Amino acid sequence: MLRLTLLGPVQLVVDGAPLTGVAPRHRAVLAYLLLNAGRVVSIDRLIDAMWGHDRPDTARSQIHASLTAVRRVLRGAGAARLLETRAGGYVARPEPGQLDTQEFTELVAAGELREALELWSGEALQDVHAHYADGVRELWKDRRLSAYERLVEAELAAGRHGELLDELAAQVSANPLRERLAGHLVLALHRAGRQADALAAARSHRTALADEQGLDPGRAFTELERAVLADDPALRPAAAAPVVPGPPRRSTFLPYDIPDFSGRTAELEWLAGGYHGPAVVTIDGMAGVGKTALAVHAAHRLAARYPDGRLFIDLRAHTAGREPVEAAAALETLLRQLGVPAERIPAAPAERGALWRAELAGRRVLAVLDNALDAEHVRPLLPGHSETLVLVTSRRRLVDLDGAHVLSVDSLGQEDAAGLFGRIVGERAHREPDAVREVLRLCGHLPLAIRISAARLQHRPRWSVSYLAGRLRDHRRLLDGVSAAFTLSYEHLREDERRMFRLLGLVPGRDIDPCGAAALAGISQEEAEELLEGLLDAHMLLQLEPGRYTFHDLLREHARSIAEDDGAVMRLLAYYLHRSRAAMDRLFPDSVGHREGIPQPAAPVAPIRDAAEANAWLDAERSNIIATAVHGPEICLGFLALTMRPFLDRRAHHDDALTLHTLALQRSRELGDRAVQARALTDLAWTHWRLGDYERAEEHAHQALDTCEEVGERARALLTLGNVALRRRDARAERYLKRALDLTRIGADTWGEAHVLGILALVLDRAGRAQEARRHLDLALALHRKVGNPAGEAMTLDHLGVVLRRQGELARARTRHERAAALYRELGNTTDEAAALNGLAEAAGDPARAVAEHTAALALAGLTRNRPEQARAHDGLARAHLALGSPERAGEHGRLALGLYRELGVPEAEEVRALLEQAGEPAERDRPRP
Repeated sequence: MLRLTLLGPVQLVVDGAPLTGVAPRHRAVLAYLLLNAGRVVSIDRLIDAMWGHDRPDTARSQIHASLTAVRRVLRGAGAARLLETRAGGYVARPEPGQLDTQEFTELVAAGELREALELWSGEALQDVHAHYADGVRELWKDRRLSAYERLVEAELAAGRHGELLDELAAQVSANPLRERLAGHLVLALHRAGRQADALAAARSHRTALADEQGLDPGRAFTELERAVLADDPALRPAAAAPVVPGPPRRSTFLPYDIPDFSGRTAELEWLAGGYHGPAVVTIDGMAGVGKTALAVHAAHRLAARYPDGRLFIDLRAHTAGREPVEAAAALETLLRQLGVPAERIPAAPAERGALWRAELAGRRVLAVLDNALDAEHVRPLLPGHSETLVLVTSRRRLVDLDGAHVLSVDSLGQEDAAGLFGRIVGERAHREPDAVREVLRLCGHLPLAIRISAARLQHRPRWSVSYLAGRLRDHRRLLDGVSAAFTLSYEHLREDERRMFRLLGLVPGRDIDPCGAAALAGISQEEAEELLEGLLDAHMLLQLEPGRYTFHDLLREHARSIAEDDGAVMRLLAYYLHRSRAAMDRLFPDSVGHREGIPQPAAPVAPIRDAAEANAWLDAERSNIIATAVHGPEICLGFLALTMRPFLDRRAHHDDALTLHTLALQRSRELGDRAVQARALTDLAWTHWRLGDYERAEEHAHQALDTCEEVGERARALLTLGNVALRRRDARAERYLKRALDLTRIGADTWGEAHVLGILALVLDRAGRAQEARRHLDLALALHRKVGNPAGEAMTLDHLGVVLRRQGELARARTRHERAAALYRELGNTTDEAAALNGLAEAAGDPARAVAEHTAALALAGLTRNRPEQARAHDGLARAHLALGSPERAGEHGRLALGLYRELGVPEAEEVRALLEQAGEPAERDRPRP
């Protein structure tokens, strides 16, 4: 088997022997593709990775030559399918267990730290000298040390301090600034009875920090040092608790297996006879053909072979009005089904995938992945080393899912279709064989249509099969095939159930809960839930998540075809408005006054108990709310935009914010509602400012000033203009902000006054009026705390850190930035957390620490498309790398910062250009190096 190693020299190893004859440049290209395994990498991205901005004229041909050479080697090793060509570039697809970096990540996620560390044979990418290599090496070095620190912590907890000492001392010697590592050494020496050596190790770390970074150790290390000095009994190892084996971890989430399942004998025999262990089987076919029923029935028959879990998830690839479930969300659901607690599930999709594969390792699990879009949709969900059987259903043939066994399902044959119909209907089916054949023909031999039609007949003892066939024929002029069965099923619902079914066909969103359905129909929640459950029992609805209801694809289309709106969507939109307001009042109590103009609901709205419920409801309904705003009535859009804006802003859902505020603006212009128009313009201005689109932010803010008369909105527009002018270092910034400040005070808007004071302080500080800026920030902080605005408090602390750093008070600046970052993290405000991390890095006083903190800021800014903070992070990284003696890396980040600053149109562009000249790096990639 081919083995690919990146944790050391980059090698291709076959049967334990490294392949020779692979040139360094070819290994560098292959390594980059492997680091991005599963993702398509364009040739331009490969060129950037190899050379950065200093690409040679022959870069493209060199990449092609490298790829040709790599393919030749892979073919010789029997792994030609590892590297694929796609329309957008190239993708590496190593098999499970083939790539050491993937194995390391999985082992770490599983807690098998010693085994993970044994995979290393040197520095990562040891012999690669491409442009991208240094950053990757640093990243993997940090991952390796973090894994080792976790291992040492576990070993210390187990009382194995004596065995660790030599190895641990060597690691601390090689990494003297790793505080956690040094603390482990101090504790191990103390537990070994070497108190003097423990204190000496602590002093050595303290000295190294002071000499290299001018810093003192953190609080935890200082407390450990004091405890060692006092010989605190708490440092002694705890007695090992006896290991009590718990019950085996078992999870069963398979849907109900219908008792009258019929047919598919050959398919079931093929599935049952071929699989006793790991495999991936895809089941494809048209809608309504019974793919899910087959997969679930087979899973129940095979369940005894997989005692460690039977899992199920609907990936919703072909569900009308719904987006397919992304890999990250699907992994979260599957991990929860395996019993992994929420706090252990990481946020990053790659880390979730690693944890999923690690949890499956050594376990016999059966997983049904229903309704997949294509091979790319399910590939991240496949197990690694595991005894897991995966059944995947899809309307598409997943021909490019490597190693999968394919089962294509067609309509039922005549005998199987008749068998299904007969098992449901009973004796009447045998008395009228010709009529049965007619019914089956009208149902297109589709199991879903057959089941619905037969169920109707089963509950109508006076009907004959011929009568059923006649009714189906009568409906052919309206709906053919399976839709005829839907119509018949619909006709035999109770009238209130029929009405609910029709109304649900109007819902623009992906699903609905009983509260929303109650609003839609204008009835009580209890009545709505009873109707939804009735439709669920009649197979007219699905329940894929507890408490939430949706349609099968074909039933949704049928419901839409017969729906008539009696004001239902307006009622649903009003419900979303008022429930959103209740959620916002829980999450943003400091801004309750901003929503006082919203009229009270005509009917009671279910209360929101706490912030956790508010967040959960908004996360579940956000896409439904936006879809209803887009496709629903154009009434109350201004109120809805006003209500949703703090949540959309804090969670960086800027696309949704632009959609909602643009709709509100269009509607207000049609109605001539200047107040809503002004508010929509100020909201759009603020959102564009968030995205770094300063021209559009300025344009909308000026339009707002021309439109609005209300002092609060004028203040918000002036605040945005002040923010834009501040970023551009425009002298008008102070004037805009002082006008805004006057308006907030006239309007007795304490919240707005505090916000303006915080921004004005930055303008004053930039003008050299630091003491005045400090006074403004102190007042802003007091006001934010007075009104209970933690986000405003965090912003003010972050600004205070900036001012303190410019005055040379780095330690105090970092304290403020750290507190701001912590507050933003608690609030889930990723956008502004990136700003606090950038501020923390700028006050680091140590380029190595600055690199780590700017890198973290860059990652968060990238998640929220925060271009100003991305530019700031690249700028800081350029300066830090230059201070560390890495002009090439400084040049790379400097050019990225320069490009972003130019897009933003801010003066920092010239400062970065000067920095690049100082580093001897060209500002443009096509300029020759001096």
